[in-house]
Amino acid sequence: MEPDILNAFTQPAALNQFLAENVIAQGEKKKLIKPTSSNNPKLEELKLVLTDWINSTLKEEHIVVRSLEEDLYDGLVLHHLLENLASLKLDVDKIALTEKKQRQKLSVILEAVAKCLQLEESQLKWSVESIFTKDLLSTLHLLVAIAKHFKPSLAMPPNVQVETITIENTSRGLKTANAVEYITENKENLEAQSKGDAFDELFSRAPDKLDAVKKVFLQFVNQHVGKLGLNVKDVESEFADGVILLLLIGQLEGYFLNLRHFFLTPASTTEMLHNVNLALDLMTDGGLLNFSVNSEDIVNGDLKATMRILYSLYSKYKTKET
Repeated sequence: MEPDILNAFTQPAALNQFLAENVIAQGEKKKLIKPTSSNNPKLEELKLVLTDWINSTLKEEHIVVRSLEEDLYDGLVLHHLLENLASLKLDVDKIALTEKKQRQKLSVILEAVAKCLQLEESQLKWSVESIFTKDLLSTLHLLVAIAKHFKPSLAMPPNVQVETITIENTSRGLKTANAVEYITENKENLEAQSKGDAFDELFSRAPDKLDAVKKVFLQFVNQHVGKLGLNVKDVESEFADGVILLLLIGQLEGYFLNLRHFFLTPASTTEMLHNVNLALDLMTDGGLLNFSVNSEDIVNGDLKATMRILYSLYSKYKTKET
């Protein structure tokens, strides 16, 4: 067992209790909030805000939520909440008594959520399994996404972050990785973006230098994707489908992307968005992206958005040897 998993818990008893409550099968991977973050005041505030919002929304239906983990896992509350907020009727039983029917119901509900929020599978930070097994991190991500879409005026505390530990049960034992994850938006990053950045300055005050910057990025990109027999000539158009971006990330990060996970020759905007969203997720997971990006901007050939992404990669890997 790696020492990181021991460091995640202040006492051996807490570790034993954690492993007893979270059985991780061979080959399985789970990401959970560290116990050290469980009593985070801002996390508790967020849970209270979301609980009050749900109870207020469903007051006329006489539904009262006391625990986000315990009261939402079977889909009953989520069913009522989504029908209320989205004014739609879901083809599921009001009450599902068996585990099989609860999972089926939850699957229909979460599919409807993704459709309402216009999210692709690669963008989802929750799943039927994680919600059903009462995973707090997934439940919070789900509720925050629903609240932001249907009740943008809801005063959720910004910058709510938690320490997470990802545990994978491998043939050699438990493998762990620590990270810090934001549940609500990083207000400082949002404010910084609203004030503008170097690319805003470049486009507005020094457009004559734009071609020189594009040339630097093209040299950087071709230095790495050239090994794959590729030659990129245009920053504005050749990153729109996400393919070059994915291949570049793979080269820089040193891993092979399974061709089943993306569209090598995307034939529609939906497939292009899938590729770009996957690339942004990989960059976020790798700590390469610390600001919000609209994937549609990349697909639509927004030069400024594309150059921001390339700069994030360039700034870390400009000295990487091919």
